[in-house]
Amino acid sequence: MDPVPESAEATGGEARWLSIRERRAWLSLVATYMQLMPTLESDLQRDGPVSFFEYQVLAMLSEEDGPLPMSELAARTNSSLSRLSHVARKLESRGWIRRSPSREDARVTMAGMTPEGMSELQRLAPHHVESVRRWFLDSLDDRDLADLARIGAKIITHLDPDHWIFRDPALAGECPQQS
Repeated sequence: MDPVPESAEATGGEARWLSIRERRAWLSLVATYMQLMPTLESDLQRDGPVSFFEYQVLAMLSEEDGPLPMSELAARTNSSLSRLSHVARKLESRGWIRRSPSREDARVTMAGMTPEGMSELQRLAPHHVESVRRWFLDSLDDRDLADLARIGAKIITHLDPDHWIFRDPALAGECPQQS
């Protein structure tokens, strides 16, 4: 078993280097992300003129009965408001989403899916889901999925205890918030 690294404070300000076990876990996570995301992106680009992030924006909007505040859409796509605004302009120019001021508060911009956007998402979704299955889910068993959900929830809780997935009733049982 690798020794627990000391804190920088306990070692007089020296760096807390990763143990072998920590480095293996960290590099595994980084490699997974760095290889999986471009692969999924490439598959989406082959199937249509849409990036992974653009697809996520459409997917998050499709799950709502109506428009979402841009700030909430940014949270659901794990992005900054400025990045979302840039992509929203592109999607709006394609006719896939529509932005408008909130009826309750004109300072809030709402984003909603258009019928054309929904049609495009419905065209892309089967290919994207198959890509996610092929490159990610098919290599995992039920225990792996449960472990991944548990570990992901633990990390997300550490980064953002108020993350939207903990408020979503459909995901509440899948991503238990850690205490």
